[in-house]
Amino acid sequence: QHHLQERNGGKTHGLLGLITNLLHALTICWSSIEIRFCLRMKLLTVSTLLLGSCLSIAVTNTGAFTPLSPRSPSPSIRQKRHVQHSPLVRLPPILRKKTLETQIGMIYDENDSGSDNTDDFMASLTQRMAQVKSEETKSPLVVLDAMVPRQVMKIQVKNPLLINLVRNQLAKETPTFGMLGMAMLNTGERIHLTTGVVVEIMERPIFDDDEGVQLVLRAGKRFRIKGEVENNAAGWTEARVKYLDSTEEEEHEVQNGDDQMAVARAIMKGRELTSPHANMKDNLSLVDRWIELAKENEKEPGQIDRLLEELGEIPAVDEPTERALWVGALINPLPAMGVAMEIRPALLTATSVQKKIEVACDGM
Repeated sequence: QHHLQERNGGKTHGLLGLITNLLHALTICWSSIEIRFCLRMKLLTVSTLLLGSCLSIAVTNTGAFTPLSPRSPSPSIRQKRHVQHSPLVRLPPILRKKTLETQIGMIYDENDSGSDNTDDFMASLTQRMAQVKSEETKSPLVVLDAMVPRQVMKIQVKNPLLINLVRNQLAKETPTFGMLGMAMLNTGERIHLTTGVVVEIMERPIFDDDEGVQLVLRAGKRFRIKGEVENNAAGWTEARVKYLDSTEEEEHEVQNGDDQMAVARAIMKGRELTSPHANMKDNLSLVDRWIELAKENEKEPGQIDRLLEELGEIPAVDEPTERALWVGALINPLPAMGVAMEIRPALLTATSVQKKIEVACDGM
C-alpha cells in the first residue's frame, strides 16, 4: 500500500484500494452493530445494508482498474462523476460511521416494539422447537417384515391406508416410515416386535388404481418404540421412537454394563466370521463358505451377487453389532431363499452385543 501511494501521489488505486475501502466499511459496520440474531433475527437486514454500503464504495473504485482509452475522460473527471453518485464516499470517516449507526438504529427502532414482542417471539420459538423435536421422534409405523439395516425390499401392496401413508411421506424431503416385524415365541404365539428399522422409499413409487402401489424400500437405522402406539388423524399408527446407534450402545455397555469385557469377547467372536476356518473347504471363512453354498441354491441367476452389492462390505471386526446385523441381512435376504434359519427378530431384540454376535454365528 505504501509503495502504491508513492507511485500515485499519495492516493491508492487499483484492486488494493478497493479491498482497503471494503475492509474499512466492514470494520465500521462490525464495530457499530450489535448483532442480536437470536432475539431479533435481523441479520439479513443488516447484511443487506452492509452490502449496499460496500457496493457504493466499490462503484467509486471501478475506474481504478478500467483501462483508459484515447476517448476516455481523464481520471479526475471520472472520479468526480462517480462521487456524485456515491454521497457516502464524500463524507469523512467519522461521519460515515455516524451515518451507518443512524441508519442501522432506525432499522432496529422500526421493528422494535418493546420487550413484550421479544417475549412473544421467544415463546413462539420455543414452542416451534418443541414441535420439531416431537416430530423428529414420532414415526408412522407399518408391520410388514423384520428387516435389518442395509436390506432392500421390493413390494406391491393394495392396502389403502398404506397407500395414503406413502403419498403423505412423499411430500417430505426424505420419505421414510418405521418398519416392524413379528416374532414367534416358544409357545407358538406370534407377537409384534417393538424394535424395528426406518425404511426409506428409494424409487418413485408406481401407483395403479387396480394394482395398488409398487415400492422399493431400503432399511436404515434401528429404533425402539417408546410409550404407547396410537392412531393419528389420517388413520395409520404412529409412536414416539428412540433411534439406536451401534457405537453408542457398545460404549454404554463397556462403561455401564455388568461385564465390561463382553464387548471385547463379542469382537473376538465376530472375528471368526471372516477368519480362515480349518473345518471348511479350502480353509474358507464362514462367510465365504456360506456365499459359495448359497450361490448353488439361488432362486435366480446372480441373486447373491446383487445381494452382496446391496449390502456392501462386511463391517470391520471392531464393529461387532454392525457385523452381526450384516450377517442377518445376508443369510435372511429379501426375497427369502429358505437356506438359513430366521435370525433377524432375534438380532433386533437382543439386549447385548455379545448376544447379537452369537445369534449371527449360530445362524451362519
